[in-house]
Order: sequence, then C-alpha cells, then structure tokens
Amino acid sequence: MPTTANTHRRPSHPWLVAALLLLLGTGSALAQAPFSPMAGSEVQASNMRSSLLVVITGLLILQTLLIVVLQRSRVSYKRAKTDLKRSQKALEQRVIDRTNKLRTINNQLYDEIAKHEITEELLRETQDYLHSIINSMPSILIGVTRQGYVTHWNAAAERATDIDAKDALGRKLSDVYPDLPITPETIHDAVDKRAPQISENIQHGAGSEAQFTDLTVYPLISSEVTGAVIRVDDVTMRVRIESMMIQNEKMMSLGELAAGMAHEINNPLSAILNGVQNILRRTSGELKVNHTVAKRHHFTVEQLRGYLEERDIFQFIEGIRDAGERSANIVTNMLEFSRGNSRRHTMINIAELIEHSLELSATALDLTTPDGKEEVKIIRQIDSGIPLVPCSAAEIQQVILNLLRNASQSFNKEGYSTPAQPIITLRARAEGDCVCIEIEDNGPGMIEAVRRHIFEPFFTTKEVGKGTGLGLSVSYFIVTEHHDGTIEVDSSPGRGTLFRIKLPLITEQMEVVN
Repeated sequence: MPTTANTHRRPSHPWLVAALLLLLGTGSALAQAPFSPMAGSEVQASNMRSSLLVVITGLLILQTLLIVVLQRSRVSYKRAKTDLKRSQKALEQRVIDRTNKLRTINNQLYDEIAKHEITEELLRETQDYLHSIINSMPSILIGVTRQGYVTHWNAAAERATDIDAKDALGRKLSDVYPDLPITPETIHDAVDKRAPQISENIQHGAGSEAQFTDLTVYPLISSEVTGAVIRVDDVTMRVRIESMMIQNEKMMSLGELAAGMAHEINNPLSAILNGVQNILRRTSGELKVNHTVAKRHHFTVEQLRGYLEERDIFQFIEGIRDAGERSANIVTNMLEFSRGNSRRHTMINIAELIEHSLELSATALDLTTPDGKEEVKIIRQIDSGIPLVPCSAAEIQQVILNLLRNASQSFNKEGYSTPAQPIITLRARAEGDCVCIEIEDNGPGMIEAVRRHIFEPFFTTKEVGKGTGLGLSVSYFIVTEHHDGTIEVDSSPGRGTLFRIKLPLITEQMEVVN
C-alpha cells in the first residue's frame, strides 16, 4: 500500500507509545546531567539511585504495559482465531450448502436431460409410428401447401407414381403427379373455406379395365402451417358391387314384371294352341266323326284335306303352332325370373354346345349389304380338354344365340359402315375353378353411357318396334341367377364389343348324368 496511507494511521496503543517516550526522556536526562567533581559523593549516589529507580520504574511500567499489550493481543488473536474458525466453518458450510445446491441443480438438470431424451425418443417413436401408419394405408396421402408444393408423400403415392418421397418433397404437385385431377383452385377453396372438397367415382380407363377413385382435399390449418391433405382412394370394387346390387334390384323388379306378364299372356296363348290342336284333329281322317259330318255336307274328308293342302293351310297352321310353342317357351322363361334357382343342372360339353349354337344361328349371321348378302367370318378359339360344366344346355345356348344375334345386328347399325371383313370370335377356356366363354366382334362398339346400362331390362338402342331390350337382361339373369356365374361386357366406340361369361365348375345344382 502507499506510504502516505501509513502516515495518517493512528497508533493502536497510544498509552504504550507515551510510556516509551517517557522512558526514553528519563534516560536522556540522566545522560545529559552535568557531572561535578566538586559535589559530594552522597549527592551523586542519591541522584544515581533516583535515576535508576526511575529507569527501573519505567522498565517495570514498560514490562507491565508490554504484558498487557501482549495479553490483549493474545486475546485479540484468540478472538480473531475464533472468528476465523467461525468464518471458516460458515464458509465451509456455505460451500457445502452451495455444493449441495449445485448437486441438486445438477441432479435436476440430469433429470430434465433424461426427461428430454425420453420425450425426444417418444416423439421419434410416435413420429415413426405415425409414418408407419400413413405409409401402411392403401390410400394415397399427399400433403401440399396452399401454393401446391408437396410437403408429404406416403408409400402409396410412391407406388402410384414411381417417384420417391425425397424426390417429390418441395416440388409442385402438378409436376410430380400430373394425372391427379386437382387444380390450384381446388386447394385454395379447401383452405379458404375450411371445408373438404370431394370428388367421387372418378373413372380412369374404359370397359372392364376401368378404375374408379374417390378424391378428397382436406384443409390443414394451424398457427404455423397452412395447406391441405389430398387423399385418393381406389373404390373400383365398391363401384362394381354397387352396380351389381343395382342390377340385381332391377332383375328382381323384372322378375315380378315377368311373372305378371307371363300369367296374362299364358291364357290367350293356351287358347291359340288349343284352337290349333282342335283344327288339326277335326280335319284329320282318323276320326270317324269327321267323316260323318263331311258326308252330311256332301264332301269327303279327303277332299277337304286336299283343298287345305293345296292352299298350304296346314303349313299356316303349323306356323301358328310353332309360333305358339316358341311363345310358350318365352312365357316359361319369363316365369323363371319370378322363381328361385331351383332347377338342377347336368354336365355339358361347352365346345359342343357352342358348335350347335353356331349351327342354329347360321342364317341369322348373314348380313344384308348393298351388294347383297355377306357372310360373317366366324373364328373359333376353343381350347381342347375343357372340363364338363354343370349348367342348363338350353339356357346357356339361349345366351350364346342372343349374343351372336346382337353381334350380327351391330354390323348393320345405322350410321356405321360395315367393316371390310366382319368377324365374330368365339373363345372358350378353363380358368381355375370356372370355364370362360368369350364372344367378340369387330363392330362399332358402345359408348360408356350405353355400356353401363346394357343389362338393364327394356334398355335398347334400337328403334321402337325393333326390339324390347329384354335379351341381354334375360341373359344376365340366366348366367348370374341360374348358374351362379358372371357376365361382363368390354366395349368402346370403334373397337368392337367383347362379352365374357364365366360359369363355375361346381354348383349346388349340379346333377351328374352317367
């Protein structure tokens, strides 16, 4: 420290300093006292004794003072030492308390770090779990911003587009998924209106290969993110099942209608057939009563029959009877629509049935063209070794004949130019536990609006009076209801039409004929 500071420091023991100064003054006085040889020795000895006494007294006082000072210093030292120990103990206790506090804080910090790590691990596991759920869903899930940039791309989207998520993130949706029928306005409407934008039964492709999807754009709104989630679901199976249910309901309605029509037609038809039978019996030469009545009118039965034969009356009557029997068969088929599938089937050779059907339809397959009659080319692609099929030969033949007739009539469709070589192809093959029959033509085909209604009762594209529209609906009913099979149509304009029939090899109605 600077020396100037010591000059202003007051002594800690002023009385001790004063005693020292007194003692020094006395000694100095004794040293300076004049020595006179003329004085007596006694006086001189007395002075010496006084001086010594003063010195001794001063020394004693000084000693006493020193002892007092030392004692006080000792007490102060002890007190200081005690205070120091107390301070040391307090400091040690503070250090211990601070150490314990730091240890507690460290432990809390470790606990917080452990909790943070656990929370981070849980968040990571939850994120992985959510990613697994999203990627395991069959639906396509795509997250986009309001501007249409991809923020999420699940595994279904990767499979649909063959684009990895790392390559799709951050890119425009229209660039990575151009086939998705979504416009920026759709995303804006979903986000701005905070309402999902839904499009159902979107068709992709045509014919039996057509696929249907449902498209939904959900708004995604939070304090940090504003965008949308696009969900695409494949609903092809649902649409087909709904179509089948609608078709079955229509078939049920047709069955009720057919039952009523059959009963109404059956009565006059029975009268016509009975009348034809009576005409034949009363012009027959085998009944005696006919000869008796003819003789009474002055002619013979032979003369009557000769006249009728010469005028082709019997041919007309046979035609009436054939038409009546065909009408009776139609009525019988119509009644089948209102009955359960109770008839028993026999094992039939499909290849032979197809050949027989072609023979019966030979005349119906001739086309009338400006140049005269033109024969339709028939191509057979029938596998060998097709197993026998449990079915009703008459009903399946009716279905095949109906499809062949429709194929032939399609070539003469108004506004369609008959191809240079009209072709009808028949195929038959075994497919697993069923037999598949296909009838295909290279005619004009059908638009989607016609194809979707082709099996509906009374639906026809022909002019009034040229068709009732019952042929294909009856065929549908025979295949699906009577044989537990399926019938489908695949057609598009300008590419012809393909009917595909599948008949199971094992049914509950099977009756093996030995």
